[in-house]
Amino acid sequence: MIRDPELINQLVDTISRFVRERLIPNEARLAEEDAVPPEILAEMKEMGLFGLSIPEEYGGLGLTMEEEALVAMEIGKTSPAFRSVFGTNNGIGAQGILIDGTEEQKAKYVPRLATGEILSSFCLTEPDSGSDAASLRTTAVRDGDHYILNGTKRYITNGPEADLFTVMARTDPENKGAGVFLRLLLRAIRPAWCAARRITRWVRKERIPATLF
Repeated sequence: MIRDPELINQLVDTISRFVRERLIPNEARLAEEDAVPPEILAEMKEMGLFGLSIPEEYGGLGLTMEEEALVAMEIGKTSPAFRSVFGTNNGIGAQGILIDGTEEQKAKYVPRLATGEILSSFCLTEPDSGSDAASLRTTAVRDGDHYILNGTKRYITNGPEADLFTVMARTDPENKGAGVFLRLLLRAIRPAWCAARRITRWVRKERIPATLF
């Protein structure tokens, strides 16, 4: 549903111009440096791209599915690596918190995701199980008030740069079924919390950046 055709047309026109004038001319630099140029990142934040689908009450634009699709078609005219850097904040980075998070977590993290102050990452894929959640091997074992997390995640978008990680893990290592999963919300504590190895690999010109241990 498009709520205000005039307003969404203005947004789409603005993003289309941004793609033509700023993103496409910087594709070669993006590929060479394997990173979104900092000035481009700042412009993305100023335009509200990190909060396209995040509700307005948390500082996002609150676009509907149809409105977001129109924006996505314009962003899709350039390298997907540009979309990856803000796409996770809008999608699997924020939606899990919005759907299942506590009110405290929503208030603490979602507004900062919407502005791009923090980057998010979703950690599901593993070396031996791919993105099959029922076969993952990473474990989260309860130890008092904490969990001991052990495992490896691979092909994690925003891995080296992210501040907030949603990690899928198995709570009972002995139970191989699909009903013993936990979704942990972790803040990055560098350099101690993990070893991140950047993977310089491009699939359809999209950066797949890191393995996390």
